[in-house]
Amino acid sequence: MTDIRYRTIGQGPGIVVLHGAMCSGYDHLQLAEAMADRHTVHLVDRRGRGLSQHAPAGNGIASEVADLDAVLTATGAHDVFGISSGAIVCLEAARTLPAIRRAAIFEPPLFPSQAVPAAFAATLNRHLDRGRLAAALATGMKGAQMGPAFMRAIPTWLLAPLITAGMNAEQRKPPSEYLTMRTLAPTLRQDYAVVTEASGPADRFAAITADVLLLGGSNSPQYLKDALEVLRKAIPHASFHELVGADHSAASNTDRRGRPEDVAAALIAFFDT
Repeated sequence: MTDIRYRTIGQGPGIVVLHGAMCSGYDHLQLAEAMADRHTVHLVDRRGRGLSQHAPAGNGIASEVADLDAVLTATGAHDVFGISSGAIVCLEAARTLPAIRRAAIFEPPLFPSQAVPAAFAATLNRHLDRGRLAAALATGMKGAQMGPAFMRAIPTWLLAPLITAGMNAEQRKPPSEYLTMRTLAPTLRQDYAVVTEASGPADRFAAITADVLLLGGSNSPQYLKDALEVLRKAIPHASFHELVGADHSAASNTDRRGRPEDVAAALIAFFDT
């Protein structure tokens, strides 16, 4: 049995939070603190990360939905908030798990076709299989359109040494609860499997009966905005809220360029309705 663990903060109705790629539940600690006087927030570490680091790699969305189902059962929560690839898991869970009553979804990296993420996944997995962590990280960044545009334009063979230097510098810093790039790089395999499996036509999400809040930042990549618009049309009980001036890091702690207070305000308004 997979051992999925989580931090619990606050008091009141429960909300389970699923982080995205290249982070853990700890990256959303300030978000939980901003909601703690009104909600009990459960910050899950998805399998293979943080407190759940001894869990085996998953086999796609089904394994992660099962993990979320176990956390919902253990906590008694019925509301979820998913960020990025964690939002994809929450979408699928809202479609298949009756326990979910409300789901807040932040910028799921869904593509109109599986071909685009599948191509990046194949390259990323090839680098990981050969132990080329920096090249895998560069591929993941390019595929998700994260980081400065000028860096994404640099060829992988030239970008990888820069990322290696960054990983080495990170290793020299005092230990913290943030997971390092070197630790997180192998988990990109699972995230890209989730993204690839979920991409394509969104009509299956019409089966979601839970209330859904779609969240996005005005400064995020266009493909994430397009994905939210497709979901808004597909999901029967969906509303949309844009965080002006925010980007894909909005739900993260402030030292990770996040705006947790703004995200918390939108979530409280939704979950308290």
